[in-house]
Amino acid sequence: MEFIGLDYTTLRVIWWLLLGILLIAWAVMDGFDLGVGTLLPFVAKTDDERRLVINTVGPVWEGNQVWLVLGGGAIFAAWPPLYAVSFSGFYLAVFLMLFGLILRPVAFKYRSKMPSKRWRGNWDRALFVGGLLPALIAGVAVGNVLVGVPFHFDDSMRIFYTGTLIGLLNPFALLAGLVSVAMVVAHGAAMLVLKTDGPVAERSARYGSVAAVLTFVLFALAGVWVAFGLPGYQITSQVVTDGPTNPLLKTAELGSLAGGWMRNYSSMPATVLFPILGLIGALASAVLLRARRGGLAFIASGASIAGIILTVGFAIFPFLLPSSSQPGSSLTVWDSSSSHLTLGIMLIATAIFLPIIIAYTSWVYRVMKGKTTTEEMGDNPNAY
Repeated sequence: MEFIGLDYTTLRVIWWLLLGILLIAWAVMDGFDLGVGTLLPFVAKTDDERRLVINTVGPVWEGNQVWLVLGGGAIFAAWPPLYAVSFSGFYLAVFLMLFGLILRPVAFKYRSKMPSKRWRGNWDRALFVGGLLPALIAGVAVGNVLVGVPFHFDDSMRIFYTGTLIGLLNPFALLAGLVSVAMVVAHGAAMLVLKTDGPVAERSARYGSVAAVLTFVLFALAGVWVAFGLPGYQITSQVVTDGPTNPLLKTAELGSLAGGWMRNYSSMPATVLFPILGLIGALASAVLLRARRGGLAFIASGASIAGIILTVGFAIFPFLLPSSSQPGSSLTVWDSSSSHLTLGIMLIATAIFLPIIIAYTSWVYRVMKGKTTTEEMGDNPNAY
């Protein structure tokens, strides 16, 4: 059976790619918002400078967060078992992430409502937490995907998660969290260099170049760990790419030797370009930030983010969420999607609405182009 000329296997692969694209779009577009919030206490020393930093992202952060909503919606509609397992198993971690994301809009709206130094200082700290916490938790979640998550299904497909929040904070996951924080800080610094002048831009370039170098070092360290310390998972039964959505119809196991996640790079040599992009993009961003080339640094850091996310996606393919306690319950691209019809209808809707979102976002950034200045904030009643 085919829908709009595409068989079930092809639709599953398309939606796997679309999920990756949406995650990259969120990390690139909302990532610089998170990075700017994390940098706020370090690059801005006076109230005017802090307002300047906040107003570089104040007009656009809400639109950028649309990509997170789209990503969550795609997981819910296209990969229901993945949504159910991840949002229930990572419940406390997701709650912490949402806490940070909720703090951010409240801080934007209330920060300048009173002239009190204490009042504004507290909201500035809230913006810092609202930037750091979501970035850290997102990275920790990705790290746990590579390690494996303790969950399983019973015969009636009920989900049982046997892990804890502390268990999610394992050493490799924390390393992945640090990679995430470093890359969004470098990305946010590039935006500040692009949008501001003076001391704020100077400090942003300095801190951002350090964060970009740390991204390179930490990502390389994580790669070595994956290659020589993580065994990875593999499907041990026949792979049925167009079968029903039931993870229990296959068998899988944890590899016996380290480096299991590197198999795809051997079978698909072109995919080695993604980790190279992640590394070179980070180094290029560091150099360009030092040269005060904000626009080019932003492109380089965005490319690094895309390379890092694609590296993980292609390393674990076709796995979406491996189970460390019962590998046979692991979720893969081939056994945890919505129906053929649902994926087809969603693809049509995506083909219609995604270009509209991209066009609208491009228009907003075109309107908002140029430097943010303290003079502009003084004349604008809508400034934060």
